[in-house]
Amino acid sequence: MDAAPELHMISRMKIAILDAGTFNFDNLGPWEPLHQFGEVEIFERVPYEVDAIVNKCQGYDIVLTNKVPINAETIAQLPNLKMISVLATGHNIVDGSAARERNIPVCNAPNYSTQSVAQHTLALILELCNNVGLHSQSVHEGDWTRSEHFTYWKKPHIELTGATVGFIGWGEIGQRVGELVRALGANVLAYSRSRRNTPDWPNGFRWGDLGEVFAESDVLTLHCPQTSENLGFVNRERLISMKKTAFLVNTARGTLVDESALLDALQTGQIAGAALDVISKEPMTKDNPLLGAPNCYITPHVAWSSLPARRHLLEITFANIQAYLNGSPQNVVN
Repeated sequence: MDAAPELHMISRMKIAILDAGTFNFDNLGPWEPLHQFGEVEIFERVPYEVDAIVNKCQGYDIVLTNKVPINAETIAQLPNLKMISVLATGHNIVDGSAARERNIPVCNAPNYSTQSVAQHTLALILELCNNVGLHSQSVHEGDWTRSEHFTYWKKPHIELTGATVGFIGWGEIGQRVGELVRALGANVLAYSRSRRNTPDWPNGFRWGDLGEVFAESDVLTLHCPQTSENLGFVNRERLISMKKTAFLVNTARGTLVDESALLDALQTGQIAGAALDVISKEPMTKDNPLLGAPNCYITPHVAWSSLPARRHLLEITFANIQAYLNGSPQNVVN
């Protein structure tokens, strides 16, 4: 996308951050470098309604958002808007087409959280296999003090050695998780439309189609972006095709999964368990079908959030703004 050269003659920008509270920094220090670009307004959280977003963004040249949506209606009411920087890798919260029509670049922060998300994904997999939380809770409730034996278990442990871990999506994060589970002796079965980046492993990796990955995986982990084509693709039919001993892990996007179908699969024992860091609507609503679901671990979208990852995200964002002001926008996704 070509940026209008005249925009870069503006030496001081007005910049708004719409949901700085999601970063949970102890102070404003991490945002300080933004002041080199101009006037900065930091909002802890802006409501997701169009009127509220327009009200807060009015008069600003650059808007930074993590999860506050910026749709076509919003963009149309912000005549000063020149750049949108998404404080994330996924950018589906912004109407990129509407922004492109106004020659507004939408930039993201690719690969800032690869290590953080991969580590959290592995933690979820190991929780499903080892039930650390369940056994710790049992001990604190006194079960061990009442035991006649030196050991007991509420659920059996499952070894990953020799197991098949299936991947839907084989980008930076998927590949890193693949390396981690391979180190534990698992075999990797991956689906990707591009089938690029085949690992240089002597064995233990193969490509498969969607049906094969769902049917053959002992652990199935999602690492694909959300698109209009894959909404709810983990549906009732695909869950039924999985092994009854299989686990589903999702650290990608909650809308990839039909949550009502997943609840049924967990309640009926169609699959053995699930571990999710994302759900369809965040924050979670009280009527979400997975709230209280059996054999289902849910963390509040924290996989991305290690302190090094958050700092790296800001570094990329600041560089995006500088590149735009220099007349060569980078990480443009529209």
